[in-house]
Amino acid sequence: MTEVERPIETPDEGTEGQSEAAPGKKRRIAVLVSVAGLAFVLDLISKLVVVAKLENHEPIEVVGSLLRLNVIRNPGAAFGIGEALTILLTAIAAAVVVVIARIARKLYSTPWAIALGLLLGGACGNLVDRIFRSPGVFQGAVVDFIAPTHFAVFNLADSAIVCGGILIVLLSFRGLDPDGTVHRD
Repeated sequence: MTEVERPIETPDEGTEGQSEAAPGKKRRIAVLVSVAGLAFVLDLISKLVVVAKLENHEPIEVVGSLLRLNVIRNPGAAFGIGEALTILLTAIAAAVVVVIARIARKLYSTPWAIALGLLLGGACGNLVDRIFRSPGVFQGAVVDFIAPTHFAVFNLADSAIVCGGILIVLLSFRGLDPDGTVHRD
């Protein structure tokens, strides 16, 4: 028989729905969940600390006048854009979580798992603020506190999202897909 004529093999009893790649898939999902969990926990802890210790206080200079810690509540997106769109931004963050969960089913690439984990952890960090912080459910303002001179104030969730996004762009330019395949255009 030629390669094209080879019959499709059926799985052995007890292995239905599993493939040889299943163990690799679990490892990549574990990487995604671990990175997302770490990004989320670091963001959550940092926000709890800065709100408890720094809110309603003068900014703290960390690196001279180049970098300060200054707590602000941001109802919008980056640079304070879209302050009236808090509910839409909440929906977008929730959609990102759902899309990543769907991609995770076919995730065989460790770099993609790291990138998507950063994106997921950051999205969840800011989503928790939007759901649970004042002024109300799905209208909450995100806690931002990292304030470089002449730049927007941001938080660790924002940093994770940006780093994950940059990594996704780099992986895409290199032709690496989330399923671990490499394509050349």
